[in-house]
Amino acid sequence: MKSKDYWDLITIIALSLLLDLLIAFYPDSLLRKALGLAFVLFFPGYVFITALFPEKKELDNLERLALSFGLSIAIVPLIGLGLNYTPWGIRLIPILVSLTVFNLIFAVAAIYRRANAVDPWIPRISIEKLKEELEWEKSSKLDKALTVILIIAIISSIATLGYVITHPKPGEKFTEFYILGPGGKAADYPTDLFVGEKARVILGIANHEYRNVTYHVEVWLVNLTYDFETNETIIYNMYIVDYFNVTLPHKPVDIEGNWTPQWETNYTFTINRPGKWQLWFLLFKDERPPLPGPIKGDYAQTNATQRILDAIEGKIQSLKLNIEVREI
Repeated sequence: MKSKDYWDLITIIALSLLLDLLIAFYPDSLLRKALGLAFVLFFPGYVFITALFPEKKELDNLERLALSFGLSIAIVPLIGLGLNYTPWGIRLIPILVSLTVFNLIFAVAAIYRRANAVDPWIPRISIEKLKEELEWEKSSKLDKALTVILIIAIISSIATLGYVITHPKPGEKFTEFYILGPGGKAADYPTDLFVGEKARVILGIANHEYRNVTYHVEVWLVNLTYDFETNETIIYNMYIVDYFNVTLPHKPVDIEGNWTPQWETNYTFTINRPGKWQLWFLLFKDERPPLPGPIKGDYAQTNATQRILDAIEGKIQSLKLNIEVREI
């Protein structure tokens, strides 16, 4: 047999290796998405069924085509299930390597089996072969019409699937807003201080809103209690400590690599009044709501208290530290 008798299997090997290169060097290319679709939904089943049934008489072309898609849909999840119990897990690189190795092994096995077959099945693409497979000349007008409709439906489905893959719907829009302790971990927060003592936290923001966003951050020092009998929050004192803004571009969510911050700042503060306080960090997107004037520096008697009440109810993205301040 000549090398052209294995053209389909050699093509699958070449395209599988080409996809690996595209993912490594051109991960956002349109060709990668098109090849990835065939790589997952067609190649595994095709090489597997070709290795199992190399003889022409064993299956006809339509059966092989249908089984190639069906077995691919069965094989890929099984490989993923196996990877789930390995140290590598279900991630892009392990899945890519596993499917590439699977395609190569069974493509080579299929080449060997075809070379030793008595009457090997070799795919030939032509209009005459297609008409023969569909028994076009013997079909009634109704059968021909149904066949045309079926072919159009298949082509439309493939085109629709290709469009969905190449134009994915944006994921969930959200903003990361977090506080870390001085050591860069979610621990060891400064919650017990003396009057005038400097304390430090790390404040971070990450933009996953699929657009540029200007973030406005207000820092408030609040003294409040909660009346369980009336289910009411009573704010006694409310002072604005700081305000700043930062504009950040969209940062894609990386589920493959390690988490990395987009924007962080070391925020240092002092509290010059003893008592039990709450330090609130309020985050506003795009625009900062107007702020009324304070009464002797205190906002507790103004409608600015609604900011804290909204933050407590989760209507405003916010962070809070409970801090007890003692006299020296």
